[in-house]
Amino acid sequence: MITRIVSRLIVALAVVLPMAALVPAAQAQLSFRVGPGGQFQPMPIAIADFSGEGDLGQRVSGIITNNLQRSGYFAPLDKARFPERPSFDAAPRFDAWKMAGAQALVTGRVSRDPSGRLRAEFRLWDIETGQQLTGQQYVTDANFWRRVGHIISDAVYTKITGFGGFFDSRIVFVDESGPKENRRKRLAIMDQDGANVRYLTQGDTSVVAPRYSPATQDITYMSQVEGQQPRVQVINLETGTRQVLGNFPDMASSPRFGPEGSRIVMSLQQGGNANIFMMNLGSQATTRLTSTPAIDTSPSFSPDGKQIVFESDRGGKQQIYVMNADGSDQRRISFGDGSYSQPAWSPRGDYIAFTKQRAGGFAIGIMKPDGSGERILTEGFHNESPTWAPNGQYILFFRDPGGQAGGKLYMVDITGRVEQPVPTPSFASDPTWSPLLSESR
Repeated sequence: MITRIVSRLIVALAVVLPMAALVPAAQAQLSFRVGPGGQFQPMPIAIADFSGEGDLGQRVSGIITNNLQRSGYFAPLDKARFPERPSFDAAPRFDAWKMAGAQALVTGRVSRDPSGRLRAEFRLWDIETGQQLTGQQYVTDANFWRRVGHIISDAVYTKITGFGGFFDSRIVFVDESGPKENRRKRLAIMDQDGANVRYLTQGDTSVVAPRYSPATQDITYMSQVEGQQPRVQVINLETGTRQVLGNFPDMASSPRFGPEGSRIVMSLQQGGNANIFMMNLGSQATTRLTSTPAIDTSPSFSPDGKQIVFESDRGGKQQIYVMNADGSDQRRISFGDGSYSQPAWSPRGDYIAFTKQRAGGFAIGIMKPDGSGERILTEGFHNESPTWAPNGQYILFFRDPGGQAGGKLYMVDITGRVEQPVPTPSFASDPTWSPLLSESR
């Protein structure tokens, strides 16, 4: 049994740390630069080593540095360029930091209170205006120091970019090991930066298509024992309990949660075709949503739960369709060249991600819910399985180079300018991104 894979972090958020005696309250917001030819330039930012508690402060600030750099929107300064070792309790030498090329500065410290709990504090400074943009403190169990680094990263990222955070989150994926003809596939979970990998299944059954609940610590996925039909299962990450959904005579596939976590949509095969069904997790009662002689699969709810996007070959090849959550008003929204599959609705509701196959390659792209504004973000030999970051600003997917090698995880932002590998222990496929841990129940 899995024992509390997702630990509950109790964070006490204090009032914004004041420094009114040193600088006026900040009203300005930092901005990014666009260079010649419209080229985006990441913001130069300095993240000072946090003081206190041995090397723990340095480790926390290291997490913040790594997170902000991986986001693609920030360029952390090399410490060799730092003009001073800033004190947390004093204003920095703004002119010196400006000469060093920094536009923003993060300072902080960590300590323990009499009960042994960790207290972490940080300040974010705007070097140009000489103002403190924000400052907060968090109190928690000392074992959660990595999560504190992620939470501070989210606070800095959100304050500067205006986007929601995504660092305090986890990724579930299919870990693949062994020769390509006989891969061992296990469900694994890790922090979004690749740390703290744990295995949820042992590899005795083949697993594919995990999907994180937007509202609970549950994962739904397909599991298959050799010689049997694949079954849709749900595993709870806190208790380790597992549940097989339904006892369908034919194959069930592509399960995905509704936004409230109490419903699942999936595709059920019936002879040579497949249709979309919705299941109430409490009663396990199912409702049929599509009824065609085609293959309808890969359903995904809109964040308000009122619509479902799915793929269908009812027109001769795979295309993307949208319908109301009760199955009414089914309409095609993809009309470009090639075939479209694996649609996934953004948690912000503004875009639908998809996999597109054309000219022998696979691309990851996005379009608006009405099908307009299609944009390819990345393209190559084999890219699949887009899944959204909780802030709707990044998409995670896997890339398979072919041959005897296996898939690796990558993330790309919705502009297509930022693309980063996501570290995993071995080959990986079928990723799914959790909501922010501080917001999940």
